[in-house]
Amino acid sequence: MRVGFAGTPAFAASALAAIAAAGFDLRLVLTRPDRPQGRGLKLAASKVKNIALERQIPLLQPAALATERARVALFEQPLDVLVVAAYGLILPPAVLAWPRHGCLNIHASRLPRWRGAAPIERAIEAGDDATGITIMQMDAGLDTGPMIDAVTVPIAARETAGTLHDKLASAGALAIVNVLRQLARDETLPLMPQPATGATYACKIRRAEAEIDWRRSAMDIDRLVRAFDPAPGARTSFGDLSVKIRAGPPVARGALARAGAVLEVAADGILVACGEDALRISELQPAGGTWMPARAFTIGRRVEAGTAFGTSVSST
Repeated sequence: MRVGFAGTPAFAASALAAIAAAGFDLRLVLTRPDRPQGRGLKLAASKVKNIALERQIPLLQPAALATERARVALFEQPLDVLVVAAYGLILPPAVLAWPRHGCLNIHASRLPRWRGAAPIERAIEAGDDATGITIMQMDAGLDTGPMIDAVTVPIAARETAGTLHDKLASAGALAIVNVLRQLARDETLPLMPQPATGATYACKIRRAEAEIDWRRSAMDIDRLVRAFDPAPGARTSFGDLSVKIRAGPPVARGALARAGAVLEVAADGILVACGEDALRISELQPAGGTWMPARAFTIGRRVEAGTAFGTSVSST
């Protein structure tokens, strides 16, 4: 069975590595063009590209798929199935119809909940106690195609987007290998329509969302901090300094007079008042700096009861 793969970040790389390790005939890998990264803005290859190069799998990096040049390059390689995972480009109808068995997507949620670009972050931000992986047949809609397999993954109490990402990447890799084995054996796959109710949309994260509004409840802020860890990172200000934070679980304090006010500074962190209850900041990363324990942040800075972290929401 001739398999193609389209994906870009670490989530996709886990699936590609598993497919290759399982011995499938990988004929082609699609990934996004190299992009500038880091302070030096040097071009960096995607994790998927690195695996393709290591395993000597034919590689294409089109900037778009709708161009005649891209279509000619793609359709030179007949495929039985194309696996798609966090590729980053919309597949036009001609590409969806290109493989004999169509295109299979590895989506990081239990569909139809959290269709869209940021299902991992939105599940944590919403306080969901579980999410999962769905293997689906792609159609022209946004994560609307029929389901082939679905796996539930619990969300731990202190889960971050980073830790949940790794769990889902592993679950997705295992699920797609099982589905491909079934397809190779049976030449067909069971297709189940998505439920008619329960659809939610995981819209792309905007920079302004990462700015902490201390007037919100400690529970809401805690979820936001964990949902945006490691990227883009929940941020606030202390004086004229912009900082990203990590925090412990909410601390029951009821309604407090001044959201953002420092209530206490202790060895285990900086306790900050929220619109309801309080949050203990455990680590901070000043703009342009590295992560440090909260106690280290207070050295040389006047962080004490009565001072405050910013409460305004950035418009950028």
